[in-house]
Amino acid sequence: MKVRSSLKSLKNRHKDCRVVRRKGRVYVINKTQRRFKAKQA
Repeated sequence: MKVRSSLKSLKNRHKDCRVVRRKGRVYVINKTQRRFKAKQA
């Protein structure tokens, strides 16, 4: 999982990427291509 300050550009890498808020943190998740996971520090 990558840690980034901005997730907007990572969201555009794949059409299935979703930006999700959990417990005060922002995550990018992708059900089909798991390698596109990221979280905001």
